[in-house]
Amino acid sequence: MTVPTLTPASTRAVDGGSPIRLLIAEDEAHLGTILEQFMTARGFAVRMVRDGRTALELLRSEAFDVALLDVVMPEIDGLEVLRLIREEPLPPEIIVITGNGTIETAIAALKLGAYDFLSKPYRMAEIEVLVRRAWEKRMLARDNLLLKSRLHRSTPAPHFLTQFAPLRAVLSMLEKVAPSASPVLISGESGTGKDLVARLLHAHGEHADGPFIDINCAALAESVLEMELFGVEKGAFPGAEQRKVGLFEMAAGGTLYLDNIGDLALKLQGKLLRALETGSFFRVGGTQKVEVEVRVIASSTRDLSRMVQAGTFRDDLLHRINTIRIALPPLRDRLVDVLPLAEHFLAQFRRGPVLRLSDDAAGVLERYRWPGNVRELRNVMERAALLATDGVVHARDLPLGAEIGAGARPTPMQVLSLGELERKHIADVLERTNWHQGKAAEMLGISPKTLYRKIREYGFTRPAGRGA
Repeated sequence: MTVPTLTPASTRAVDGGSPIRLLIAEDEAHLGTILEQFMTARGFAVRMVRDGRTALELLRSEAFDVALLDVVMPEIDGLEVLRLIREEPLPPEIIVITGNGTIETAIAALKLGAYDFLSKPYRMAEIEVLVRRAWEKRMLARDNLLLKSRLHRSTPAPHFLTQFAPLRAVLSMLEKVAPSASPVLISGESGTGKDLVARLLHAHGEHADGPFIDINCAALAESVLEMELFGVEKGAFPGAEQRKVGLFEMAAGGTLYLDNIGDLALKLQGKLLRALETGSFFRVGGTQKVEVEVRVIASSTRDLSRMVQAGTFRDDLLHRINTIRIALPPLRDRLVDVLPLAEHFLAQFRRGPVLRLSDDAAGVLERYRWPGNVRELRNVMERAALLATDGVVHARDLPLGAEIGAGARPTPMQVLSLGELERKHIADVLERTNWHQGKAAEMLGISPKTLYRKIREYGFTRPAGRGA
């Protein structure tokens, strides 16, 4: 065994990034100390243990990239530790070391999922090379897992279609701020394209090849949302039988998009703020700090400044996520985009010959006020594409025609505001579910807590004998 002179580390795991997290389990005290000193000097974040049970406990409670396991150790041998830890989600890569190397032991280790097998004596430089290669394999495995987990939501390169000059100016600014790692807050009514802008920011950002992870903060209860965001440690509560990686961790090296951030509970706002300020957090039930580098993009349909004044949103969190602000106008303010968008959606949904809009259909679309914005227009054109005959979409094919009438401009009484539209929709769903708030919340795609708040906000009263 060759022991080189120990010198200050000149290389890191990632250029300028965090060091590779390494666990060494070696019961020979002298050899273990030499190995620990060498790997620390080479820039690794090293933890050293002397027996298999402690190694297993550390591997289950802390996040390591690679582990060096001696086969012969007190308490539990290295192969048993390897077998047990490979059952965990996202386990580290394992390199098995033994002083009594045999073909049978090597085969057993590889069958259990070890990255490689080394016999003593070995060269220290050989260990370093193997650990770095094992780390590279783990990073590839993590990236593949992220790609597979998001594959069903993959879409072509995002494109924001608009001829509205003020919005084109916003998009021009977007191209300038996208490469920055600064947080971005996107505001605008529901259906204006906030999700699309978030994806554009990611696609043109410095870490476009990294994961894009999104979550709707209004769709989950507080306890579930905390676990989804930050993950859960094994044994955190009854039923938590294994560690679960949270979305913050999954978004490492990429973008985390928090839609409807105004619906976060105050407790979660505090935990999110700490994660943004320190770049680290604790999983639910965990004691080991998890460090990540993530760009956060948030969006809201609500006025967060007013929420701060009302005490329902943290002022310090608003300042933290509001480094760059992008405000999207409603579709009724950019009517110049209605027909180009309608034609774009028709081309997207057609199942046969090219579809075109008749003059009466175009007139109806231009006169409508679009309380549901671009999302509503998309849904209308999807329906029209199904009903159209002879390659032409007529006013009768549009669900808006009955409200507006062919050739008549809508009156204020005929146009619902976004709030009125939401109120009517919630009332209809409550009626359809016989005021069962759990079913209604599920149909609406919001949490029961948010539905309860909406019921109070709109002054609804449950009919006697209805729901629960």
